Amino acid sequence: MTSRALVATVALCGLSVAACGGTADGTGAGPAVGGPASRAASPASQTTEAPKSAQETPQTPATGGGVPARPLSGKVVVIDPGHNGQNYRHPAQINKQVNVLTQWKACDTTGTATPSGYTEPAFTWDVSQRLAKILKARGATVKLTRPDNAGVGPCITERAAIGNEAKADAAISIHGDGSGSANHGFHIIMPKRINGPVDPVVGASRKLGLAVRDAYKSGTGTAYSTYIGTKALDFRNDLGGLNLSTVPKIFIECGNMKNSGDAANMQSPAFRQKAATALANGLQNYLK
Repeated sequence: MTSRALVATVALCGLSVAACGGTADGTGAGPAVGGPASRAASPASQTTEAPKSAQETPQTPATGGGVPARPLSGKVVVIDPGHNGQNYRHPAQINKQVNVLTQWKACDTTGTATPSGYTEPAFTWDVSQRLAKILKARGATVKLTRPDNAGVGPCITERAAIGNEAKADAAISIHGDGSGSANHGFHIIMPKRINGPVDPVVGASRKLGLAVRDAYKSGTGTAYSTYIGTKALDFRNDLGGLNLSTVPKIFIECGNMKNSGDAANMQSPAFRQKAATALANGLQNYLK
């Protein structure tokens, strides 16, 4: 979740608050994720990840004539799963201030969670794994900003650098919001011009955002956000992951994890598979 006003204070077990999209560099306005106790209430099915690691090479689908259907061959996509599973254990490390050009912000944040304890880092990692597998099957080269959900960080500045160094054709940062429980829906966050490195790709990022928005809505049935942006589109200049990007990049808040309806979807492996497929379709529509 990516909060509008970074809450750099430590909450609960000494954690920084929020993530990206509505409130902090994680996105969302909900309270910080707690430790293992907060996750214990989550059913095992909620943390079910993609059947196989996204690092594996999937089977290549073929067309009716036996010709491999690889529409994304030659394309590089960077997937940024928001936050990390152990951020809450290292408040000093993630609260380190980094320069995002328009201000100084925390290196990273803990993310939010559903009322039952399903965490944003678990959600973003699961969807990212599923998305990576689909994109690879379509021929794309895929890079992730973190290797698992058992670490800390990386900092928001490093996440941007990974996309830049990969010379990505498109980059997407996946999040879940933590707003008030009455708010629901998804939204896309796109960069603003800041007289900085992101300026040359602001236009391309908007095209990417529109493609992903349309595909996500049609593919998942999730409503546009009722509380942020216009028709699920939000523009920000306070997110390091966008400000420092030199490649087309967007953030998506896949739903509000504090809303019961959105939470039920996000906790469902079947929904997460639909979300990953929709995101892949949006990326492909942009890249084709």
